[in-house]
Amino acid sequence: MPTTDLLVARGKKLAAGAGALTAAAALGATLLAAAPAHATTPGPAKPFGVVTAKTGLSQRQYPSTDSSVRGHLHHRAQVGLVCKVRTQSVGGNAVWYLTREERATWVSARYVTSNGAVRYCKDVQRGRLLPPGAAKHTVG
Repeated sequence: MPTTDLLVARGKKLAAGAGALTAAAALGATLLAAAPAHATTPGPAKPFGVVTAKTGLSQRQYPSTDSSVRGHLHHRAQVGLVCKVRTQSVGGNAVWYLTREERATWVSARYVTSNGAVRYCKDVQRGRLLPPGAAKHTVG
């Protein structure tokens, strides 16, 4: 068999294999799209924090203990975090988190363990990632 015929035969086999691979990929994508929604239950929006204070944690209107209390989070509650600022120190920790709640509130980082990197609010504002109404609550 001449070399040209061998190359043509190999090309046909490769094309047939590529067609089968494409069909398998399309079938996999179809099955993935048809999978039930509960199969991939998303976790809380990241970054988020977990309240470590045994008695829970007050949510404040501004990042200060002098600010009015707007809510309360129970021990081990998960809360979405938008950004952080450095302001009044609580127990040696001067970081406060802006929460990702319906109504923007602040919590002291002294009693929250975050699950990932939380950007500073000034950096988030530049990227316009704050939820509606949250920008008026940010400090420095």
